[in-house]
Amino acid sequence: MISQLAHPSLMDCRRLFLSDYEVLINIGVHDFEKRGEQRVLINVDLYVPLGDSTPQHDELDEVVDYDFMRRSIAGRVAQGHIHLQETLVDDVVTLMLAHPKVRAVRVSTQKPDVYPDCRAVGVEVFRMKTPTP
Repeated sequence: MISQLAHPSLMDCRRLFLSDYEVLINIGVHDFEKRGEQRVLINVDLYVPLGDSTPQHDELDEVVDYDFMRRSIAGRVAQGHIHLQETLVDDVVTLMLAHPKVRAVRVSTQKPDVYPDCRAVGVEVFRMKTPTP
C-alpha cells in the first residue's frame, strides 16, 4: 500500500489503517452474483492531523478508534445488495470523511475470487476534505 503522507496537505498527519478486512457481501451486477455472497477485501487508510490524534493521556477517546472503521463498513455492508465495487468504495469514503478528525482517506476493495488467472480485481479512491476558509 502506498501512503499519501508525502502529500504537502498531509505531512502533519498520521496514517491509521485497516488492512485486508474480509467481508462476505452480496455484490455484483451478474445474475449469479446476486444469488450469494462474495468475499471482498477492504483496505482503509485514514489521515488524521497529529494535533487531533496525539493522545495526551493515553486514552482511546483522544484518537480515531479502529472500531469506527469496522463498524462503519459493517453497517454499510448490512444494508443489502450492492451492484458495483465503485459504489461500495464511494460509500465507505463518505462514511470515513464524516468523522470530524479525519482529513483524508484512501479506500480500496478487492474481489479475490472473480478470475482464476489473477489475484484480484478491485477499485481504489483517495479523497481529502476541502479545507474550510
